[in-house]
Amino acid sequence: MKIFNKRAKFEYELTGEGVEAGISLLGAEAKSVREGRVDISQSAVRILNDEMYLINANIPAAGLTKHDSTRMRKLLLHRAEILSLITKMKQKRLQIVPLRVYNKGRLIKLYLELGKGKRKFEKKEALKRHDINRDIEKEFRNKV
Repeated sequence: MKIFNKRAKFEYELTGEGVEAGISLLGAEAKSVREGRVDISQSAVRILNDEMYLINANIPAAGLTKHDSTRMRKLLLHRAEILSLITKMKQKRLQIVPLRVYNKGRLIKLYLELGKGKRKFEKKEALKRHDINRDIEKEFRNKV
């Protein structure tokens, strides 16, 4: 099971420097993630007191349990990894972007990558390039 953040490549220019983090979940949330019911497209990572938290990730509870589906969830990383990400963020003015959620055995992992937010005109250019490439592909398929 892999869940991707499709908006991340559109919203951010990713650097390729990433890290794998565990997520602290409740039992019903873990079951929900294993079933593939998770949305990380609106999520972000925040740093509070040298700890990393995933905010706005929508993980609905499985079964009859009730809790806030967008609560803050602690990310499980080594202290050295957190400090290296913080220094890179501050030096290069980058953000930490959650890219995908996946299983690694019985554990649920979140892949984080550093990225720089795109401006509005950069997003428009990317859409134009995508449309042009799609039209070229369509014409090429019709000729062959």
